[in-house]
Amino acid sequence: MATKQTEPVTVISLQKLSLETPEPQPKESKTFTVEDAVETIGFGRFHIALFLIMGSTGVAEAMEIMLIAVVSPVIRCEWQLENWQVALVTTMVFFGYMVFSILFGLLADRYGRWKILLISFLWGAYFSLLTSFSPSYIWFVFLRTMVGCGVSGHAQGLIIKTEFLPTKYRGYMLPLSQVFWLAGSLLIIGLASVVIPTIGWRWLIRIASIPGIILILAFKFIPESARFNVSTGNTQAALATLEHIAKMNRSVMPEGRLVEPILEKRGRFADLLDAKYLRTTLQIWVIWLGISFAYYGVILASAELLERDLVCGSRSESEVVVTVGDTEGSQSPCHCHMFAPSDYQTMIISTIGEIALNPFNILGINFLGRRLSLSITMGCTALFFLLLNICTSSAGLIGFLFMLRALVAANFNTIYIYTAEVYPTTMRALGMGTSGSLCRIGAMVAPFISQVLMSASFLGALCLFSSVCIVCAISAFTLPIETKGRALQQIK
Repeated sequence: MATKQTEPVTVISLQKLSLETPEPQPKESKTFTVEDAVETIGFGRFHIALFLIMGSTGVAEAMEIMLIAVVSPVIRCEWQLENWQVALVTTMVFFGYMVFSILFGLLADRYGRWKILLISFLWGAYFSLLTSFSPSYIWFVFLRTMVGCGVSGHAQGLIIKTEFLPTKYRGYMLPLSQVFWLAGSLLIIGLASVVIPTIGWRWLIRIASIPGIILILAFKFIPESARFNVSTGNTQAALATLEHIAKMNRSVMPEGRLVEPILEKRGRFADLLDAKYLRTTLQIWVIWLGISFAYYGVILASAELLERDLVCGSRSESEVVVTVGDTEGSQSPCHCHMFAPSDYQTMIISTIGEIALNPFNILGINFLGRRLSLSITMGCTALFFLLLNICTSSAGLIGFLFMLRALVAANFNTIYIYTAEVYPTTMRALGMGTSGSLCRIGAMVAPFISQVLMSASFLGALCLFSSVCIVCAISAFTLPIETKGRALQQIK
Protein backbone atom coordinates (compact mmCIF):
# COMPACT_ATOMS: atom_id res chain seq x y z
CA MET A 1 0.00 0.00 0.00
CA ALA A 2 2.91 2.37 0.80
CA THR A 3 4.30 2.09 -2.68
CA LYS A 4 0.94 2.73 -4.29
CA GLN A 5 0.64 6.00 -2.28
CA THR A 6 4.05 7.37 -3.27
CA GLU A 7 3.68 6.91 -7.04
CA PRO A 8 0.98 9.57 -7.60
CA VAL A 9 2.96 12.10 -5.52
CA THR A 10 6.06 11.55 -7.63
CA VAL A 11 4.12 11.99 -10.87
CA ILE A 12 2.48 15.20 -9.65
CA SER A 13 5.84 16.59 -8.51
CA LEU A 14 7.43 15.89 -11.89
CA GLN A 15 4.50 17.48 -13.70
CA LYS A 16 4.81 20.65 -11.56
CA LEU A 17 8.53 20.76 -12.12
CA SER A 18 8.14 20.47 -15.88
CA LEU A 19 5.55 23.24 -15.87
CA GLU A 20 7.71 25.62 -13.83
CA THR A 21 10.86 25.14 -15.92
CA PRO A 22 10.82 27.72 -18.82
CA GLU A 23 11.75 26.55 -22.28
CA PRO A 24 14.98 28.04 -23.63
CA GLN A 25 14.28 31.00 -25.99
CA PRO A 26 16.40 31.69 -29.08
CA LYS A 27 18.77 34.65 -28.59
CA GLU A 28 18.01 37.79 -30.61
CA SER A 29 20.77 38.48 -33.14
CA LYS A 30 22.73 41.69 -32.59
CA THR A 31 22.51 44.48 -35.15
CA PHE A 32 24.42 47.72 -35.80
CA THR A 33 24.15 50.78 -38.04
CA VAL A 34 26.75 52.54 -40.19
CA GLU A 35 27.03 55.18 -37.48
CA ASP A 36 27.84 52.47 -34.93
CA ALA A 37 30.44 50.96 -37.25
CA VAL A 38 32.11 54.30 -38.02
CA GLU A 39 32.37 55.11 -34.32
CA THR A 40 33.58 51.61 -33.37
CA ILE A 41 36.24 51.42 -36.09
CA GLY A 42 37.52 54.85 -35.12
CA PHE A 43 40.15 57.01 -36.80
CA GLY A 44 43.12 55.41 -38.56
CA ARG A 45 45.13 54.92 -41.73
CA PHE A 46 42.08 54.86 -44.00
CA HIS A 47 41.03 58.29 -42.78
CA ILE A 48 44.51 59.71 -43.36
CA ALA A 49 44.41 58.46 -46.97
CA LEU A 50 40.85 59.82 -47.28
CA PHE A 51 41.98 63.19 -45.91
CA LEU A 52 44.89 63.43 -48.35
CA ILE A 53 43.01 62.35 -51.48
CA MET A 54 39.64 64.01 -50.90
CA GLY A 55 41.32 67.04 -49.33
CA SER A 56 43.42 67.45 -52.46
CA THR A 57 40.24 68.19 -54.40
CA GLY A 58 40.60 71.60 -52.74
CA VAL A 59 43.97 72.08 -54.49
CA ALA A 60 42.41 71.54 -57.91
CA GLU A 61 39.37 73.69 -57.10
CA ALA A 62 41.46 76.56 -55.70
CA MET A 63 43.73 76.59 -58.75
CA GLU A 64 40.77 76.76 -61.13
CA ILE A 65 38.96 79.47 -59.18
CA MET A 66 42.02 81.59 -58.32
CA LEU A 67 43.21 81.33 -61.91
CA ILE A 68 40.85 84.13 -62.94
CA ALA A 69 42.39 86.56 -60.42
CA VAL A 70 45.92 86.12 -61.78
CA VAL A 71 44.94 85.93 -65.46
CA SER A 72 42.57 88.94 -65.43
CA PRO A 73 45.28 91.59 -66.04
CA VAL A 74 46.67 89.58 -68.97
CA ILE A 75 43.39 89.03 -70.80
CA ARG A 76 42.40 92.65 -70.09
CA CYS A 77 45.53 93.70 -71.93
CA GLU A 78 45.40 91.10 -74.73
CA TRP A 79 41.76 91.68 -75.67
CA GLN A 80 41.50 95.34 -74.51
CA LEU A 81 38.67 94.61 -72.10
CA GLU A 82 36.58 97.02 -70.08
CA ASN A 83 36.03 96.59 -66.32
CA TRP A 84 32.63 94.95 -66.75
CA GLN A 85 34.03 92.48 -69.29
CA VAL A 86 36.73 91.35 -66.87
CA ALA A 87 34.12 91.02 -64.11
CA LEU A 88 31.83 89.04 -66.44
CA VAL A 89 34.41 86.24 -66.73
CA THR A 90 34.26 85.51 -63.00
CA THR A 91 30.50 85.96 -62.91
CA MET A 92 29.95 83.39 -65.67
CA VAL A 93 32.28 80.88 -63.96
CA PHE A 94 30.10 81.08 -60.87
CA PHE A 95 26.92 81.00 -62.95
CA GLY A 96 28.00 77.60 -64.27
CA TYR A 97 28.90 76.58 -60.72
CA MET A 98 25.48 77.68 -59.46
CA VAL A 99 23.47 75.76 -62.07
CA PHE A 100 25.41 72.50 -61.85
CA SER A 101 25.86 72.53 -58.08
CA ILE A 102 22.14 71.81 -57.63
CA LEU A 103 22.17 69.22 -60.42
CA PHE A 104 25.22 67.39 -59.07
CA GLY A 105 23.83 67.47 -55.53
CA LEU A 106 20.55 65.96 -56.73
CA LEU A 107 22.34 63.24 -58.71
CA ALA A 108 24.77 62.48 -55.86
CA ASP A 109 21.89 61.74 -53.45
CA ARG A 110 20.36 59.40 -56.01
CA TYR A 111 23.32 57.73 -57.74
CA GLY A 112 26.26 58.15 -55.39
CA ARG A 113 28.82 60.71 -54.25
CA TRP A 114 31.84 58.96 -55.82
CA LYS A 115 30.40 58.80 -59.35
CA ILE A 116 29.48 62.48 -59.39
CA LEU A 117 32.89 63.47 -58.02
CA LEU A 118 34.62 61.53 -60.80
CA ILE A 119 32.37 63.02 -63.51
CA SER A 120 32.93 66.55 -62.21
CA PHE A 121 36.73 66.15 -62.31
CA LEU A 122 36.70 64.71 -65.83
CA TRP A 123 34.43 67.55 -66.97
CA GLY A 124 36.53 70.26 -65.30
CA ALA A 125 39.88 68.97 -66.59
CA TYR A 126 38.58 68.66 -70.16
CA PHE A 127 37.16 72.18 -70.41
CA SER A 128 40.08 73.71 -68.53
CA LEU A 129 42.48 72.37 -71.16
CA LEU A 130 40.20 73.66 -73.92
CA THR A 131 40.26 77.13 -72.32
CA SER A 132 43.98 77.41 -73.03
CA PHE A 133 43.18 77.34 -76.76
CA SER A 134 40.53 80.10 -76.62
CA PRO A 135 40.75 82.14 -79.83
CA SER A 136 38.71 85.07 -78.46
CA TYR A 137 37.21 86.62 -75.36
CA ILE A 138 33.78 85.07 -76.05
CA TRP A 139 35.25 81.58 -76.27
CA PHE A 140 37.23 82.20 -73.09
CA VAL A 141 34.09 83.17 -71.17
CA PHE A 142 32.13 80.17 -72.47
CA LEU A 143 34.83 77.61 -71.69
CA ARG A 144 35.50 79.01 -68.22
CA THR A 145 31.75 78.75 -67.58
CA MET A 146 31.99 75.06 -68.43
CA VAL A 147 34.91 74.73 -66.00
CA GLY A 148 32.72 76.30 -63.31
CA CYS A 149 30.09 73.63 -64.02
CA GLY A 150 32.63 70.89 -63.39
CA VAL A 151 34.18 72.44 -60.28
CA SER A 152 30.74 72.54 -58.61
CA GLY A 153 30.86 68.75 -58.16
CA HIS A 154 34.06 68.87 -56.09
CA ALA A 155 31.97 69.41 -52.94
CA GLN A 156 31.15 65.69 -53.02
CA GLY A 157 34.69 65.08 -51.77
CA LEU A 158 33.85 66.93 -48.56
CA ILE A 159 30.64 64.94 -48.15
CA ILE A 160 32.48 61.63 -48.53
CA LYS A 161 34.98 62.74 -45.87
CA THR A 162 32.19 63.84 -43.55
CA GLU A 163 30.29 60.56 -43.88
CA PHE A 164 33.34 58.43 -43.05
CA LEU A 165 34.74 60.47 -40.14
CA PRO A 166 33.84 59.63 -36.52
CA THR A 167 31.90 62.38 -34.74
CA LYS A 168 34.68 63.68 -32.50
CA TYR A 169 37.14 64.04 -35.39
CA ARG A 170 34.92 66.01 -37.77
CA GLY A 171 35.44 69.30 -35.98
CA TYR A 172 39.21 68.90 -36.27
CA MET A 173 39.82 67.21 -39.62
CA LEU A 174 37.40 69.16 -41.81
CA PRO A 175 38.84 72.62 -40.97
CA LEU A 176 42.33 71.27 -41.71
CA SER A 177 41.16 70.74 -45.29
CA GLN A 178 41.70 74.49 -45.67
CA VAL A 179 45.40 73.64 -45.99
CA PHE A 180 44.70 72.14 -49.41
CA TRP A 181 42.80 75.19 -50.64
CA LEU A 182 45.67 77.35 -49.40
CA ALA A 183 48.18 75.11 -51.20
CA GLY A 184 46.22 75.41 -54.44
CA SER A 185 45.97 79.19 -54.13
CA LEU A 186 49.68 79.61 -53.41
CA LEU A 187 50.60 77.20 -56.18
CA ILE A 188 48.65 79.07 -58.86
CA ILE A 189 50.04 82.45 -57.74
CA GLY A 190 53.59 81.09 -57.68
CA LEU A 191 53.17 79.47 -61.09
CA ALA A 192 51.65 82.66 -62.50
CA SER A 193 54.66 84.71 -61.37
CA VAL A 194 56.97 82.39 -63.35
CA VAL A 195 54.85 81.13 -66.25
CA ILE A 196 52.96 84.25 -67.40
CA PRO A 197 56.05 86.44 -68.00
CA THR A 198 57.88 83.62 -69.80
CA ILE A 199 55.60 81.28 -71.77
CA GLY A 200 52.23 83.00 -71.28
CA TRP A 201 48.85 82.55 -69.62
CA ARG A 202 47.74 79.73 -71.89
CA TRP A 203 50.47 77.46 -70.58
CA LEU A 204 49.54 78.47 -67.03
CA ILE A 205 46.02 77.09 -67.61
CA ARG A 206 47.42 73.85 -69.04
CA ILE A 207 49.73 73.36 -66.08
CA ALA A 208 46.91 74.21 -63.64
CA SER A 209 44.82 71.31 -64.97
CA ILE A 210 47.46 68.70 -64.06
CA PRO A 211 46.50 68.25 -60.34
CA GLY A 212 42.90 67.49 -61.32
CA ILE A 213 44.01 64.83 -63.82
CA ILE A 214 46.27 63.18 -61.22
CA LEU A 215 43.43 63.10 -58.68
CA ILE A 216 41.18 61.28 -61.13
CA LEU A 217 43.65 58.38 -60.98
CA ALA A 218 43.74 58.49 -57.16
CA PHE A 219 39.96 58.24 -56.73
CA LYS A 220 40.02 54.47 -57.24
CA PHE A 221 41.50 54.13 -53.74
CA ILE A 222 38.44 55.76 -52.13
CA PRO A 223 35.16 53.78 -51.91
CA GLU A 224 31.59 55.01 -52.24
CA SER A 225 30.05 56.32 -49.02
CA ALA A 226 28.76 53.46 -46.85
CA ARG A 227 25.96 55.73 -45.61
CA PHE A 228 24.80 56.25 -49.20
CA ASN A 229 24.97 52.52 -49.99
CA VAL A 230 22.79 51.48 -47.06
CA SER A 231 20.28 54.22 -47.87
CA THR A 232 19.81 52.60 -51.30
CA GLY A 233 19.57 49.05 -49.92
CA ASN A 234 23.06 48.03 -51.02
CA THR A 235 23.96 46.71 -47.57
CA GLN A 236 26.54 44.23 -48.84
CA ALA A 237 28.60 46.96 -50.50
CA ALA A 238 28.39 49.09 -47.37
CA LEU A 239 29.46 46.16 -45.20
CA ALA A 240 32.39 45.35 -47.51
CA THR A 241 33.50 49.00 -47.34
CA LEU A 242 33.30 49.10 -43.55
CA GLU A 243 35.22 45.82 -43.23
CA HIS A 244 37.90 47.19 -45.56
CA ILE A 245 38.21 50.33 -43.41
CA ALA A 246 38.43 48.26 -40.22
CA LYS A 247 41.18 46.14 -41.79
CA MET A 248 43.15 49.21 -42.88
CA ASN A 249 42.77 50.79 -39.45
CA ARG A 250 43.65 47.50 -37.74
CA SER A 251 40.42 47.80 -35.82
CA VAL A 252 37.31 45.66 -35.33
CA MET A 253 33.75 45.79 -36.58
CA PRO A 254 30.77 45.85 -34.21
CA GLU A 255 29.18 42.48 -33.50
CA GLY A 256 26.04 41.49 -35.37
CA ARG A 257 24.69 42.35 -38.78
CA LEU A 258 24.38 45.70 -40.52
CA VAL A 259 20.81 46.97 -40.55
CA GLU A 260 19.53 50.25 -42.00
CA PRO A 261 16.14 51.18 -43.42
CA ILE A 262 15.98 51.44 -47.20
CA LEU A 263 15.10 55.01 -48.10
CA GLU A 264 13.09 55.26 -51.29
CA LYS A 265 12.74 59.04 -51.21
CA ARG A 266 16.15 60.65 -51.52
CA GLY A 267 17.34 64.00 -52.79
CA ARG A 268 14.00 65.83 -52.82
CA PHE A 269 13.81 69.63 -52.77
CA ALA A 270 10.63 69.38 -50.72
CA ASP A 271 12.65 67.85 -47.85
CA LEU A 272 14.87 70.94 -47.63
CA LEU A 273 11.78 73.07 -47.12
CA ASP A 274 10.05 70.64 -44.78
CA ALA A 275 8.82 72.22 -41.53
CA LYS A 276 11.65 70.56 -39.58
CA TYR A 277 14.38 72.13 -41.74
CA LEU A 278 12.71 75.18 -43.33
CA ARG A 279 14.16 77.83 -41.03
CA THR A 280 17.58 76.16 -40.97
CA THR A 281 17.67 75.91 -44.76
CA LEU A 282 16.70 79.55 -45.34
CA GLN A 283 19.24 80.85 -42.85
CA ILE A 284 21.96 78.60 -44.26
CA TRP A 285 21.25 79.97 -47.74
CA VAL A 286 21.59 83.55 -46.49
CA ILE A 287 24.89 82.72 -44.77
CA TRP A 288 26.34 80.86 -47.76
CA LEU A 289 25.43 83.71 -50.10
CA GLY A 290 26.99 86.33 -47.81
CA ILE A 291 30.17 84.35 -47.12
CA SER A 292 30.75 83.72 -50.81
CA PHE A 293 30.10 87.39 -51.60
CA ALA A 294 32.67 88.45 -49.00
CA TYR A 295 35.24 85.76 -49.83
CA TYR A 296 35.44 86.35 -53.57
CA GLY A 297 35.02 90.06 -53.01
CA VAL A 298 38.23 90.07 -50.97
CA ILE A 299 40.13 87.97 -53.53
CA LEU A 300 39.09 90.09 -56.51
CA ALA A 301 39.51 93.35 -54.60
CA SER A 302 43.07 92.30 -53.75
CA ALA A 303 43.88 91.77 -57.41
CA GLU A 304 42.15 95.02 -58.38
CA LEU A 305 43.95 97.09 -55.74
CA LEU A 306 47.29 95.65 -56.78
CA GLU A 307 46.59 96.11 -60.47
CA ARG A 308 45.38 99.70 -60.11
CA ASP A 309 45.61 101.54 -56.79
CA LEU A 310 49.11 100.48 -55.73
CA VAL A 311 50.47 101.26 -59.20
CA CYS A 312 48.69 104.50 -59.84
CA GLY A 313 48.87 105.60 -56.23
CA SER A 314 46.03 107.61 -54.76
CA ARG A 315 45.50 109.74 -57.81
CA SER A 316 41.97 110.36 -58.93
CA GLU A 317 40.51 108.88 -62.06
CA SER A 318 40.86 112.18 -63.90
CA GLU A 319 44.59 112.21 -63.22
CA VAL A 320 45.07 108.69 -64.51
CA VAL A 321 42.85 108.35 -67.56
CA VAL A 322 44.08 109.94 -70.73
CA THR A 323 41.75 111.13 -73.48
CA VAL A 324 39.97 108.12 -74.91
CA GLY A 325 40.86 107.22 -78.45
CA ASP A 326 41.46 104.31 -80.72
CA THR A 327 45.19 103.91 -80.33
CA GLU A 328 47.00 101.95 -77.70
CA GLY A 329 48.76 105.08 -76.53
CA SER A 330 45.42 106.58 -75.49
CA GLN A 331 44.76 103.83 -72.98
CA SER A 332 45.06 104.50 -69.26
CA PRO A 333 48.41 103.38 -67.78
CA CYS A 334 46.33 101.14 -65.49
CA HIS A 335 44.35 99.61 -68.34
CA CYS A 336 47.18 97.34 -69.41
CA HIS A 337 49.20 96.92 -66.24
CA MET A 338 50.78 93.52 -65.65
CA PHE A 339 51.51 92.24 -62.14
CA ALA A 340 55.03 92.96 -60.94
CA PRO A 341 56.97 90.47 -58.76
CA SER A 342 56.08 92.57 -55.70
CA ASP A 343 52.37 92.24 -56.56
CA TYR A 344 52.64 88.46 -56.61
CA GLN A 345 54.45 88.59 -53.25
CA THR A 346 51.61 90.66 -51.78
CA MET A 347 49.04 88.16 -53.09
CA ILE A 348 51.02 85.28 -51.57
CA ILE A 349 51.25 87.00 -48.18
CA SER A 350 47.53 87.80 -48.08
CA THR A 351 46.68 84.26 -49.24
CA ILE A 352 48.72 82.73 -46.41
CA GLY A 353 46.29 84.55 -44.14
CA GLU A 354 43.69 81.91 -45.04
CA ILE A 355 45.31 79.48 -42.61
CA ALA A 356 46.38 82.03 -39.99
CA LEU A 357 43.21 81.64 -37.92
CA ASN A 358 42.85 77.90 -38.45
CA PRO A 359 43.94 76.92 -34.90
CA PHE A 360 41.51 79.43 -33.38
CA ASN A 361 38.82 78.38 -35.84
CA ILE A 362 39.21 74.72 -34.81
CA LEU A 363 39.05 75.64 -31.12
CA GLY A 364 35.98 77.80 -31.66
CA ILE A 365 34.16 75.14 -33.69
CA ASN A 366 34.82 72.43 -31.08
CA PHE A 367 34.36 74.40 -27.86
CA LEU A 368 32.06 77.33 -28.66
CA GLY A 369 30.05 75.40 -31.23
CA ARG A 370 29.44 75.96 -34.93
CA ARG A 371 26.85 78.73 -34.55
CA LEU A 372 28.66 81.00 -32.09
CA SER A 373 32.03 80.53 -33.78
CA LEU A 374 30.58 81.51 -37.17
CA SER A 375 28.75 84.56 -35.80
CA ILE A 376 31.98 85.84 -34.19
CA THR A 377 34.12 85.45 -37.32
CA MET A 378 31.41 87.01 -39.52
CA GLY A 379 31.19 90.00 -37.18
CA CYS A 380 34.97 90.45 -37.30
CA THR A 381 34.89 90.22 -41.09
CA ALA A 382 32.40 93.11 -41.21
CA LEU A 383 34.68 95.17 -38.97
CA PHE A 384 37.82 94.60 -41.05
CA PHE A 385 36.04 95.52 -44.26
CA LEU A 386 35.36 98.95 -42.76
CA LEU A 387 38.91 99.24 -41.40
CA LEU A 388 40.29 98.61 -44.91
CA ASN A 389 39.25 102.17 -45.75
CA ILE A 390 41.75 103.70 -43.30
CA CYS A 391 44.90 101.99 -44.62
CA THR A 392 47.31 104.57 -46.06
CA SER A 393 50.25 102.43 -47.18
CA SER A 394 50.93 99.23 -49.06
CA ALA A 395 52.11 97.61 -45.81
CA GLY A 396 48.81 98.52 -44.16
CA LEU A 397 46.89 97.17 -47.14
CA ILE A 398 48.76 93.86 -46.95
CA GLY A 399 47.99 93.59 -43.22
CA PHE A 400 44.27 94.21 -43.65
CA LEU A 401 44.01 91.88 -46.63
CA PHE A 402 45.85 89.23 -44.59
CA MET A 403 43.29 89.44 -41.78
CA LEU A 404 40.34 89.56 -44.15
CA ARG A 405 41.51 86.44 -45.97
CA ALA A 406 41.96 84.70 -42.60
CA LEU A 407 38.44 85.61 -41.48
CA VAL A 408 36.60 84.79 -44.72
CA ALA A 409 38.40 81.42 -44.88
CA ALA A 410 37.32 80.65 -41.30
CA ASN A 411 33.74 81.51 -42.25
CA PHE A 412 33.81 79.06 -45.15
CA ASN A 413 35.32 76.34 -42.96
CA THR A 414 32.53 76.59 -40.42
CA ILE A 415 29.57 76.78 -42.78
CA TYR A 416 30.88 73.81 -44.80
CA ILE A 417 31.04 71.69 -41.64
CA TYR A 418 27.67 72.87 -40.33
CA THR A 419 25.84 72.21 -43.61
CA ALA A 420 27.32 68.72 -43.98
CA GLU A 421 26.32 67.87 -40.40
CA VAL A 422 22.87 69.39 -40.09
CA TYR A 423 21.18 67.45 -42.93
CA PRO A 424 20.50 63.67 -42.92
CA THR A 425 22.04 61.28 -45.46
CA THR A 426 18.92 61.29 -47.66
CA MET A 427 19.37 64.99 -48.43
CA ARG A 428 22.95 65.83 -47.41
CA ALA A 429 24.40 66.12 -50.91
CA LEU A 430 21.37 68.07 -52.14
CA GLY A 431 21.52 70.36 -49.10
CA MET A 432 25.20 71.01 -49.73
CA GLY A 433 24.68 71.36 -53.48
CA THR A 434 21.78 73.78 -53.14
CA SER A 435 23.65 75.90 -50.60
CA GLY A 436 26.74 75.88 -52.78
CA SER A 437 24.63 76.85 -55.75
CA LEU A 438 22.85 79.78 -54.13
CA CYS A 439 26.07 81.07 -52.63
CA ARG A 440 27.36 81.54 -56.17
CA ILE A 441 24.88 84.37 -56.54
CA GLY A 442 27.08 86.19 -54.06
CA ALA A 443 30.17 85.16 -56.02
CA MET A 444 28.54 86.38 -59.25
CA VAL A 445 27.78 89.79 -57.79
CA ALA A 446 31.17 90.20 -56.08
CA PRO A 447 33.17 90.96 -59.27
CA PHE A 448 30.95 93.93 -60.11
CA ILE A 449 31.41 95.32 -56.60
CA SER A 450 35.17 94.66 -56.41
CA GLN A 451 36.05 95.49 -60.01
CA VAL A 452 33.43 98.09 -60.97
CA LEU A 453 31.78 99.78 -57.95
CA MET A 454 35.04 99.90 -55.97
CA SER A 455 36.67 102.07 -58.65
CA ALA A 456 33.74 104.51 -58.41
CA SER A 457 33.20 104.49 -54.63
CA PHE A 458 35.74 102.65 -52.50
CA LEU A 459 33.94 103.35 -49.22
CA GLY A 460 30.55 102.46 -50.70
CA ALA A 461 31.82 99.05 -51.80
CA LEU A 462 33.35 98.37 -48.37
CA CYS A 463 30.13 99.38 -46.56
CA LEU A 464 28.15 97.00 -48.76
CA PHE A 465 30.49 94.09 -47.99
CA SER A 466 30.36 94.93 -44.27
CA SER A 467 26.57 95.14 -44.16
CA VAL A 468 26.17 91.73 -45.77
CA CYS A 469 28.57 90.21 -43.21
CA ILE A 470 26.56 91.68 -40.32
CA VAL A 471 23.36 90.10 -41.67
CA CYS A 472 25.18 86.76 -41.89
CA ALA A 473 26.50 87.08 -38.33
CA ILE A 474 22.97 87.57 -36.99
CA SER A 475 21.66 84.68 -39.09
CA ALA A 476 24.43 82.38 -37.82
CA PHE A 477 23.79 83.30 -34.18
CA THR A 478 20.08 82.47 -34.50
CA LEU A 479 20.41 79.11 -36.32
CA PRO A 480 17.93 76.69 -34.66
CA ILE A 481 20.18 73.58 -34.59
CA GLU A 482 23.66 73.19 -33.09
CA THR A 483 25.57 70.24 -34.58
CA LYS A 484 28.61 70.18 -32.27
CA GLY A 485 29.05 66.61 -30.96
CA ARG A 486 25.91 65.38 -32.76
CA ALA A 487 25.94 62.11 -34.72
CA LEU A 488 25.18 62.37 -38.44
CA GLN A 489 21.50 61.76 -39.07
CA GLN A 490 20.58 58.98 -41.50
CA ILE A 491 16.90 59.90 -41.98
CA LYS A 492 14.73 62.96 -41.33
